[in-house]
Amino acid sequence: MSKEAIAAKAAIVDDVAKKLTDANSVVVVDYRGLTVEEVTDLRKQLRDADVAMEVIKNKILTRAAEKAGVADLNDSFVGPTAVAFGNGEDSIAAARILAKFAKDHDVLEIKGGMMEGKVASVEEINTYATLPSREDLLSMLASELQSPIRSFAFAVKQVADNKDDEPAA
Repeated sequence: MSKEAIAAKAAIVDDVAKKLTDANSVVVVDYRGLTVEEVTDLRKQLRDADVAMEVIKNKILTRAAEKAGVADLNDSFVGPTAVAFGNGEDSIAAARILAKFAKDHDVLEIKGGMMEGKVASVEEINTYATLPSREDLLSMLASELQSPIRSFAFAVKQVADNKDDEPAA
């Protein structure tokens, strides 16, 4: 192999290692059996959530994972492999979208991944996928914070209404 080819592959490994360290979530999947339309639909869903999915050779992934310090992820790099790199504010978007897609399409298999820089098993990724989105969590928090204020305002209104109903003495 020529020095130029080796340098080009080393640059690819460096690029993938940077993506592994920069991403807030990484999900590794086996996409065999999906039709072109299904893959296109999946990529669109991921892209809308600021998640990039790439098909990368296992040897490059193995070297990049070792360079990035996540060699525990190497067990996932067997057979045809696609990697979803989550970079958006919702760090579980990749897991949520891929788990839902895997339920609807039996041929898609989640093989492993990383969440917030830590290697995660398939079970952990599926658990993360069931969590509500960031927006949903913020909405729940706002609702919970409003509840005591709403109750207090209702109580004050009831007291005021009762004072109005009392006859003057």
